Amino acid sequence: MSLVIPRPLPTDHHPSFQAEIDLVPHVDDFGAMLVEQLVATRILLAKFKSVQGNVRYAPDKWSVLEVVGHLADVERVLSYRALRILRGDATPLPGFDHDAYVPAGQFGTRSLVSMLEEFSAVRGATISLVHGAPDDAWHRRTMTGRTETTAAALLYLIAGHERHHQNLLRERYLPLMGQTNGSGSA
Repeated sequence: MSLVIPRPLPTDHHPSFQAEIDLVPHVDDFGAMLVEQLVATRILLAKFKSVQGNVRYAPDKWSVLEVVGHLADVERVLSYRALRILRGDATPLPGFDHDAYVPAGQFGTRSLVSMLEEFSAVRGATISLVHGAPDDAWHRRTMTGRTETTAAALLYLIAGHERHHQNLLRERYLPLMGQTNGSGSA
């Protein structure tokens, strides 16, 4: 059975989320798209050898390992927020500084394989969450940071955020490895 999550309106989230939400295509099955994106990310990261996990495209930018850790952390936080909203919990949720999480995660000490396993596990939990959500819950909302946000907007943000980082990995990191940036994304 396909999972339809309605595309969020601009009033369903903070304006800064719009660019990443816009990266998410119109699909008939949102859950299948999340699975396909994970496969695409795994294929993309397989192009990096384990020793290339600490490569940065500029001195002040994250390494490949830090990007994967960032993806896992942000998806965890956004999925937790979505869970709260989907379950009807209207308690305001504080913002979080995703940039501060990266150095605290010490992702550079881990292997690319272990980081990808972690991200895959987080994605699996997100997929289970969305498949178990009632159809009428996607428009529920609560305050996240200083903005009212719907559960649907958070799921679209998860998908768009991954696409954003897939693009960066292709365009900025792969050329450093002497590889072409590949084509397309899931």
